[in-house]
Amino acid sequence: MNVVETLSANSPLDEALRGAIGAYVARNPNSAKQHASACEAMPGGNTRTVLFHEPFPLTIRCGKGCEVSDVDGHRYFDFMGEYTAGLAGHSNAIIGEAIKQSVDNGLSLSGHTRVEAEFAATIAKRFPAMELLRFTNSGTEATLLALTLARIATGKNKVMAFDGAYHGSVFTFKAAVNQVNVPFDWLLAPYNDAAAAAKLIAQHADGIAAVIVEPMQGSGGCIPAERDFLLTLRKETEKVGALLVFDEVMTSRLAPGGLQTRYNIRPDLMTLGKYVAGGLSFGAFGGRADLMQRFDPRKVDALAHAGTFNNNVLTMAAGVAMMTKVATQQALDRVNARGEALRTRLESLCREYHAPLCVTGIGSLFTIHSVAGPVRSIADTIAQDQRIKELLFFDLLEQGIYLARRGMAALSFETDDAACERFTAAFDQFLRRRKLLFAADTTSLRPARS
Repeated sequence: MNVVETLSANSPLDEALRGAIGAYVARNPNSAKQHASACEAMPGGNTRTVLFHEPFPLTIRCGKGCEVSDVDGHRYFDFMGEYTAGLAGHSNAIIGEAIKQSVDNGLSLSGHTRVEAEFAATIAKRFPAMELLRFTNSGTEATLLALTLARIATGKNKVMAFDGAYHGSVFTFKAAVNQVNVPFDWLLAPYNDAAAAAKLIAQHADGIAAVIVEPMQGSGGCIPAERDFLLTLRKETEKVGALLVFDEVMTSRLAPGGLQTRYNIRPDLMTLGKYVAGGLSFGAFGGRADLMQRFDPRKVDALAHAGTFNNNVLTMAAGVAMMTKVATQQALDRVNARGEALRTRLESLCREYHAPLCVTGIGSLFTIHSVAGPVRSIADTIAQDQRIKELLFFDLLEQGIYLARRGMAALSFETDDAACERFTAAFDQFLRRRKLLFAADTTSLRPARS
């Protein structure tokens, strides 16, 4: 049964959402047809769960700059940003040329290359916490290797993670533990609760190998960590001989050296992924040299770490181009400032309309929540009405804004003032059009302006 069939005609909010979905279906017959075709070879026509939504997902045909186009001929300003991996925007010429040269020189070279060493040195220089590092094919793999290393290095088995966290496809801790999670001995604690974390670490002092945390929960709602919370994790892990692992797969784009430098807290290990290779498959884990040396194949007791495509030349070349020529500090400062300005404007509109929504995030990443806030952890979002988020998603699509269905936005270097103005106008229109649906007592939801 799809979302249209489950909506009740008796609720004004359900009726509005039914109408928005109906309009979406009418506008996108080719996407519907393409999805039906994809279902013949893939379960639900899908190989990446986060991209699916009912009644069917859009089929994107191409992208240029900060826009994407679908198979029905619609153009959208892309605020999805490939869930933070699309920082370079679409069809960046510098990255494209690096990839072309690699193709011309041969793809599978069966050995070490200069470009992999150059890429590793570039990353180590950008992120000082990575004294030594190794490449993987995704952030998920990077997490798996980092936590495995922590368990081996400490001789302990337990790993602490936090409610709402996402560390990869087999490390998901939203609402309930994901059935396909790696079966480590997990400890779960509330995010941004320093006292609870300290207590749990102390209780399991003899068994805890690592604490893994995002300095800002990305998939969990762009919820920034509080400095006292992270300081407590640093202090308590050192007390019991556990390792502190920072997942900076999403957040490393938010500050020089990663978001950790904003807090002035250095982890033992950290992970990277997403945007670093300019849009190609990429992951990396690294940290203290004494820990990472365990993978040195010159050592008799070295840990093995295989992976046919760990050092594939396309990713290595694109990564060097991205991190030396595209993702400059000036470019990062510019996109993060633009994101801060847009988020501030959206929050202001929520207040002007007295809407039960808020916007959380840092720099170029933010999420719109259908609760008034404040939001410090996923527990603060439990009461939100998902129908409002659905309605926001479909309303913004109709106005040419493409963002994640869960309300998350990730700006790219190509995102310009025109795109941000369109987003602001579309959000304003959504609030103006739907304000009477936000609560039963609509008298309190009249816009503050005339």
